Amino acid sequence: MRARLDELATGSLRRGEAVPAFTCYDFATATAVVEAAEEAGRGIALLVAPKTAARPAGLRLVTALRGLADGAAVPVSVQLDHANDLTVIGQAVAAGADAVLADGSSIGFEDNIALVRTARDLVGPGIVLEAKLGGLAGDEDRAFAQEAAGLTDPGQVSEFVQRSGARLLAVAVGNVHGKYKGEPALRWDVMGRIAQEADVPLVLHGASGIPAADLARAASFRVGKINVNTELRTAVLASVASGAEGFRADGENLAGLLDEWSAAARAVAGGVLRTLRA
Repeated sequence: MRARLDELATGSLRRGEAVPAFTCYDFATATAVVEAAEEAGRGIALLVAPKTAARPAGLRLVTALRGLADGAAVPVSVQLDHANDLTVIGQAVAAGADAVLADGSSIGFEDNIALVRTARDLVGPGIVLEAKLGGLAGDEDRAFAQEAAGLTDPGQVSEFVQRSGARLLAVAVGNVHGKYKGEPALRWDVMGRIAQEADVPLVLHGASGIPAADLARAASFRVGKINVNTELRTAVLASVASGAEGFRADGENLAGLLDEWSAAARAVAGGVLRTLRA
């Protein structure tokens, strides 16, 4: 069923947990993730990467995810992730996205605010806007070992949220996109100060590789949404790599391979949903 992302996050926080958000590059993975959410009885978000949405096939995926979300037995939001191209934002919303991360974290403070406000004018009040303050190292689409770089300045949070109008705020507290170089060392002291300044749900990107205990405690720091990408991709690709030869030998059994693909995605999503349950 269709759901507003901000309401999903605030509802999860009232229960003492965060809503998981999964990046999906294909419909089979998305379907498996939704099935895991239905089994758990939990709402989720389906994320589409900006490079995916910038292609015609990617916009068709957004539309397909819209139908999948609307037909689900649990609340599901469809979000365009990490977007700073207004054309892509407009096209993704037209295709069916109900939420957007307008990501100006790589530009200056004032320009970041301006991007979010311009995106709001473009998409209208019915679309939920997430914003990001503080840069994260790494690539959302490819997993290489990264060291954390940059922290969100808690002193900027209140002004940024108020002036940008963002309904959720992604922060940098030692998290990275991709794989962590060494053990993750989240700055909970910084997160605590951010939580004191924010009156909207916070978002933790780069959850893959963070210990389950840390993910479970994040909601106590006002983290209402946690993004998962690398862990899901790794599991799917591993299932393909290990199963492809056997399924080819079994009469080019693509349906069997897709079943393994889906099972891998369901297992990851189910594990994350269990970790984040209060």
